[in-house]
Amino acid sequence: MVEVEKTNISDVPVSEDEQYGFKRPEMYSGSLVGSVGPYGRHVFLCYKSHETWLPRVEVEGLPQRFAKSFKDRKADFAVETKLTVCGGGGESDGDVLIFPEMIRYKALKDTDVDAFVEDVLVNGKPWISGIQEELSGSFVFVCAHGSRDKRCGVCGPALMEKFEEEIGSRGLSDKIFVKPCSHIGGHKYAGNLIVFSPDSTGNISGHWYGYVTPDDVPAMLDQHIAKGEIIEKLSRGQMRLRPEGEEAEKENEHKVPNGNSVVERGPVEKKGFTGGCCQGANGVSCCQDQTPEPVKKEGSVKLNWFKSIEKEEILLGAAAVGAVATIAVAYSVYRRSG
Repeated sequence: MVEVEKTNISDVPVSEDEQYGFKRPEMYSGSLVGSVGPYGRHVFLCYKSHETWLPRVEVEGLPQRFAKSFKDRKADFAVETKLTVCGGGGESDGDVLIFPEMIRYKALKDTDVDAFVEDVLVNGKPWISGIQEELSGSFVFVCAHGSRDKRCGVCGPALMEKFEEEIGSRGLSDKIFVKPCSHIGGHKYAGNLIVFSPDSTGNISGHWYGYVTPDDVPAMLDQHIAKGEIIEKLSRGQMRLRPEGEEAEKENEHKVPNGNSVVERGPVEKKGFTGGCCQGANGVSCCQDQTPEPVKKEGSVKLNWFKSIEKEEILLGAAAVGAVATIAVAYSVYRRSG
């Protein structure tokens, strides 16, 4: 069983619970749908106790080294990958857990990082300098990054405590493992957690949940982990690859007809819209949505006017020639008849 630091929910002051915990006003106020983007692999680096993490845990020690190498080579990954720090301590410091492959590598060191990223994450091969272990069972990663956001600092430990209590009472301590993890996005959804558990066909897919409270933990065990049934009201989405062709389609969606990229922005109601400004992504304004009227240049107008005159002169000339020819023919006929 994975050991986690205990935090008794009864020790949390009522004021903190109402401001940062499960009784805070923002609970259930935001939409969870679509808060997880497509990705196909999740890497967890085990590092110290979550209670000692800095607000940006990746700025020191092994996480810093790993995060730099990860970022430098990310474009070379065959699968879109996320990196998260999880609780370590003692002999587990430096362990790397990879999902959905369900693999563990033991005791990664600073000097191993580049070779590990190259072998495993870039080339998809076993790490030649490490021992690969297969994982079994289900894993629950609970965001408990309190130095990053107080809401996760209050909700995360309380959820881990409840999970351990329920897992122990069911005799599942050797089958379900709970670990604290660093920021996974969406602190406003605390409690946040990710469950890696085999479905009815044995496939592993990380499923993200938000607004989870200790009262939801039994359902997480009995419904999601035991039966593979998603708890829809708390679901943020799950690990998934981007559908084939979606990348190209998405790129095309953000291009204007001449091929230039445009700023991504939310939908704009077209009804009655005749141009103006809207608020784009990251505060960038995107103006003049309508197609502007063509500008008529003076030189172009004069040129068209002269062409029009030339055309009229040609027509008049042709008419005059025709009239003369008609008179000549009539006169010739008259002479012959006389």
